[in-house]
Amino acid sequence: MSHREPSVSGPRRGEALRSGVVPDDEAVDLSLPEGLLPADGRFGCGPAKVRPEQLDALASRGADFLGTSYRRGAVRALLGRVRAGLRELFELPADYQVVLGNGGGTAFWNIATHGLIRNRAQHLSFGEFSGRFTAVDRNTPWLAEPSVIESPPGTCPGPRAEPGVDAYALTQNETSTGVAMPIHRVPGADVDALVLVDGTSAAGGMLVRPEAFDVYYFAPQKCFGADGGLWIALMSPAAVARAEEIAAGGRYIPEFFSLPAAIGHSARDLTFNTPSVASLFLLSEQIDWLLGLGGLSGAAARAAKTAALVYGWAEDSPYAAPFVAEPEQRSPVVATIEFAEHIDAAHMVAGLRAHGILDLEPHRSFGRNQIRIGMFPAIEIADAEALLSCIDHAVAQLGRPAGRGRRSNA
Repeated sequence: MSHREPSVSGPRRGEALRSGVVPDDEAVDLSLPEGLLPADGRFGCGPAKVRPEQLDALASRGADFLGTSYRRGAVRALLGRVRAGLRELFELPADYQVVLGNGGGTAFWNIATHGLIRNRAQHLSFGEFSGRFTAVDRNTPWLAEPSVIESPPGTCPGPRAEPGVDAYALTQNETSTGVAMPIHRVPGADVDALVLVDGTSAAGGMLVRPEAFDVYYFAPQKCFGADGGLWIALMSPAAVARAEEIAAGGRYIPEFFSLPAAIGHSARDLTFNTPSVASLFLLSEQIDWLLGLGGLSGAAARAAKTAALVYGWAEDSPYAAPFVAEPEQRSPVVATIEFAEHIDAAHMVAGLRAHGILDLEPHRSFGRNQIRIGMFPAIEIADAEALLSCIDHAVAQLGRPAGRGRRSNA
């Protein structure tokens, strides 16, 4: 199916076309039967749904640590609980480190250019976030021009071994487009080359093996149902050694970006500066819940079940289709759905928002007639089914010409 840009009427048509978003104060007349609505309408791709049980636990136990020193027992015990839980969830070898710091994934890109890339990296750039790390590297004056392998949005390139490349920057799930890539070491790479994996929207919802990476870094506002502002890095001994080597070599590294400082503090269940303690607690509760699902394999299976539902609906729809054409590249945690030209996706999303179905907007950088659906483990399958019914209902009211029906599966 060939799609073009959405048709948006009204004085702010250009703004909606650029961003895929109808302004909040622009009303959309859409009626939905109350019984059709999902019990929880949060389908954003980050920040994502926080389970009510996490919030209840924070309300009942937060006074034990909120408003207390992060250098004392209660908060340090909480951080220790997070580190131990992540070690179990990702089945880390004993010599891998669980390191935490402040600033989120964006800060970690700068940490990597200061303290993990020795001279030259290779980046796979296939969307907004993988492209941002590439740009950070390119703008770092002490590093050589990176090798960049690009592919269009909705696709994913593969890494290739290059002499002199000392770090390969991969993105397990490109949140902006809903493209997932397999994570493995690069055959033929230099023996001491590191594999750095951005796992921000994948971690906790997609399988990954520790032997495939040297650094697997992420922020907790996706599968882990917490707030942004933290970064977590699972680091191999080779990555720890690289950080120590670069720090000892005289490169100027601001203390906030110092990996040896973060590693040392984390080993003592501390962060370099004050963390968001509430977010740490939400993270710890979600880790326990994911472990209760059967660990990473159980969490990934839960997300995959929702993904199969969403992609199956899109493939059967006469007016929608998965944006990612190759099924093996479709993300199990973020689905981008493209709509036919006669459906105004931005208008529809605004109407659904008025009914409490939230954050279906596409990534603002592409300007396409799309929606994105977060399918993280916290999403209930019944809510995903209700969402798809609401989209069908909205299209029937707002966008589909009379007489055009859904294809039957019979």
